[in-house]
Amino acid sequence: MTMNFDPFRELDRLAGSLLAGAGAGPRSMPMDLYRTGDHYVLDVDLPGVDPGSIDIDVDGSVLTIRAERTLGAPEGSQWITRERQPGSFVRQLTLGDGLDAERITAGYDNGVLSVTLPVKESAKPRKIAVDVGAGREQLAVAAGDSAR
Repeated sequence: MTMNFDPFRELDRLAGSLLAGAGAGPRSMPMDLYRTGDHYVLDVDLPGVDPGSIDIDVDGSVLTIRAERTLGAPEGSQWITRERQPGSFVRQLTLGDGLDAERITAGYDNGVLSVTLPVKESAKPRKIAVDVGAGREQLAVAAGDSAR
């Protein structure tokens, strides 16, 4: 049996095991964000997270996602390798003015949290009708009427 020795992998493993005890703070979670139609979709990877531990809230223009992952082994077990990190995960995003925070929805499936962020009606693109045959004088009068 041939074994390859990678000193960088060993260094990374050693540093990870040394920092595992010190790193009690929240961890980051990878995400994708894309727009489809009149809403944005935020997909966040949360493998192994209990859906009941996921907390999403909006405070002003800040969307906060929190989750907790706990890992355990049966009583009397001895860890051989432990690369999956237990702990708290937190991600905060600033929402733009054009999003409808009242209609945000979320779902969790196969370790992926999907948050749908709808665009406000007032922020959606709209068409402006062109009035054929209207001269400049008529448009100026109409603009003056709407300014009053």
